[in-house]
Amino acid sequence: MELSWVNKLRIAAVAALGIVTIGILAWPLAAPEDPMVPLRSSDLSFLGTMALLALAFASGFAAYFLAWPHGREIGILAVPFGLTIWAARSGPMRTLTQAFEETYERQALLHSLRFEPAYWLAVVAAGFAGVLLAQYLRPSSVRTAGQTVRASYRHTGTYIGIVAALAVAVLVSHFSLGVFVQDLSVTPYNVVTPQPEVAQIIFAVVAAFAVAGFVVKKFLGMSYIWPSLATMFVIAFSETTYYGSATVKQFAETFPATFFPHGVFAVTPLQLAALGALGSVVGFWLAVRYDHWRKHGSV
Repeated sequence: MELSWVNKLRIAAVAALGIVTIGILAWPLAAPEDPMVPLRSSDLSFLGTMALLALAFASGFAAYFLAWPHGREIGILAVPFGLTIWAARSGPMRTLTQAFEETYERQALLHSLRFEPAYWLAVVAAGFAGVLLAQYLRPSSVRTAGQTVRASYRHTGTYIGIVAALAVAVLVSHFSLGVFVQDLSVTPYNVVTPQPEVAQIIFAVVAAFAVAGFVVKKFLGMSYIWPSLATMFVIAFSETTYYGSATVKQFAETFPATFFPHGVFAVTPLQLAALGALGSVVGFWLAVRYDHWRKHGSV
């Protein structure tokens, strides 16, 4: 899919749709009482969750037609763009760690965060389902670059390929987040990570998963779906790797609550899922464009 000015306008229109419907209109469904507290899935009631899923589905459905005939490739971005506004408005992780000073409280907090990205990914998936329904009802007669790329997937249907894609995405995004989620260095060897500003987090998560999406597409021939799903496992992997009970105790006793042993822990689950989904799509298409450049010698 060539990124012509028309497609740029389609992307902008889909982004605007997601920002308005999810980012602005749906915000009252989830807005925490304290604006400094990170937005958690627990802030939404059952009815609020159902309303959010329905709105995400409708946004994806509408985005498909708004981006016609590239609705399948562009429409999926509506909900992640909308959730990005929530990610920007969410309070920082340091607010939670400051509220839990004891070691056992920090451990309980980490465990509660492990798979929370799955909740936000379900919202993204609802938007994707809306796109797929729209595609089923009104398939595009134009063969897009996305259809050509999807037809070339080599390992999408194999369990080994899926597991490999998830594992690679988790490892690459974990490493990249450690590099990109950085504020000012406070130690000579970057032993700890201070809480960065939200703009830095937005760049860092999108960039980290763009790298993961690029690697998964380039070397495994897999879709952006798998790096997006990998956001569910990054926190758990990072906790297992960096945040054992001894480390939790050390940080609770010797470091201020605004410092973390790895950049992943400075990112909220919402930020990880929403921005990770966007970054995965960006990395996927960068790999497609890179392959095109290698094949044809020009971009």
